[in-house]
Amino acid sequence: MALFDAIKENYPKLSKGKKLLADFIVGSFEQAAFMTAAALGQRVGVSESTVVRFATDLGLEGYPQLQKQLREMLKSRLTTVQRADMAVGMARSDALRSVLSGDMLDLRETLENVDFDAFDKAVEAILNARKIYVLGLRSAMPLAQFLSYYLDFVCDNVMFINGAVQNIRERMVRLNEQDLLIGISFPRYDTKTIGAMNEAKSRGATVLAFTDRKDGPAGVIADIVLQAKTNMVSFADSIAAPLSLINALLVAVGLSRREEAKKHMQQLENVWREEDTYL
Repeated sequence: MALFDAIKENYPKLSKGKKLLADFIVGSFEQAAFMTAAALGQRVGVSESTVVRFATDLGLEGYPQLQKQLREMLKSRLTTVQRADMAVGMARSDALRSVLSGDMLDLRETLENVDFDAFDKAVEAILNARKIYVLGLRSAMPLAQFLSYYLDFVCDNVMFINGAVQNIRERMVRLNEQDLLIGISFPRYDTKTIGAMNEAKSRGATVLAFTDRKDGPAGVIADIVLQAKTNMVSFADSIAAPLSLINALLVAVGLSRREEAKKHMQQLENVWREEDTYL
């Protein structure tokens, strides 16, 4: 809400056109968050350059930072229906450029803000765990499946918790202080994932979170937090940056267990060849 405070503070000295922008953003920030500077200017009847100057008048570096703050306000509170409505004003021809540009921005911001100490701790936690539990539900489930699948190449103690068909607490019944739970949770933060992370923490297990904020629901529980930016253009969450961060972790763990990984992959290659798995 700091953005709205800045708008309120600067409002009296804004030009007529910039006041129109301020009024629209405050009253319809859900729509403004997904408009380009040109589209926003056209919507309220001002030039694109006026939109850019409006952002700098608020003390921001430019319109992308204004849009980023608006999207941050939205991420954890919009329903799926509301998310879908946000893209209504977008032309189909703009979808590809908008989504790919957003993913590139997320990847860049993830790299710029990565906690290398936390990354190293995550690798060590995986290498030292008696058993590794991996949990992610809803849009985070593909991330959990990807991590579990490839982590199993280098570790023989990985359990993917399929919360869609399994009782999570039953799968965690043997979890103790020697174990690691990897919880993957991004807005809108699935309650079952957060609950499982809390239970693992109460049992003394190490908890590693893949999430968007250290001060978010998953971040405040975890012993180790790996942050990745997520972009939202419509009803589908972007997982480009979280997936890239997970891939980096897999590579780092694989480098630490190079010989074990090589042996296991050779065994897999033999199976795949016998079963004609690949063309």
